[in-house]
Amino acid sequence: MIRVLICDDQWIVCEGLEAILDADPEIEVVGIAHDGAEALDKIAEAHPDVVLMDLKMPIMNGVQATRKIAEQYPDTKVLVLTTYGDDEWLFDAVRGGAVGYLLKGTPRANLVAAVKGTASGESHIDPAVAGKLLGHIARQGAPTVDSTLLDVLSDREMEILRLIARGLSNAEIAGQLFLSQGTVRNYVSAILNKLNVTDRTQAAVLALRHGLE
Repeated sequence: MIRVLICDDQWIVCEGLEAILDADPEIEVVGIAHDGAEALDKIAEAHPDVVLMDLKMPIMNGVQATRKIAEQYPDTKVLVLTTYGDDEWLFDAVRGGAVGYLLKGTPRANLVAAVKGTASGESHIDPAVAGKLLGHIARQGAPTVDSTLLDVLSDREMEILRLIARGLSNAEIAGQLFLSQGTVRNYVSAILNKLNVTDRTQAAVLALRHGLE
């Protein structure tokens, strides 16, 4: 069971999200918070796997809360769900430790899939902001890597890295390569370790910079 904490300052949004998520048998909403400070208190009590985090809130906003969650509760993953696609909010949230970034208006099925994917270690970025994020990371420079490092990947890992660079999720990669999602997750973990990067986005940028498409 995936334990989820919802953090949003609008009551009606929280109620709607709770109804959507609780309708899935694999997800349990274990708490609702209306600002970042309250979210931190509830994480200490409820120990959620995923926090569905709004950004613009009173007392403590979502970016500030995400930083504190990353520092104090590293096993709890933050998936941003917001109306803000502006560069400043996006980059600050990701730098703060958010592992995914969705815009409100995301279809119900996509939201549920993103929560499940986040819990299993995937990063879900809304297509409307993915280009901004990848461009920003590329401009900042990919992690320092020897140009021959890609040689350490097996043929299958190279194949999966190419699909990551194209923006495919673990489920999509599994379907395309006729593998189980668990097998794909294991390959992705191995790829990140071998490339010395921390997430799929960095791996994608690294692959693109080495001409893998």
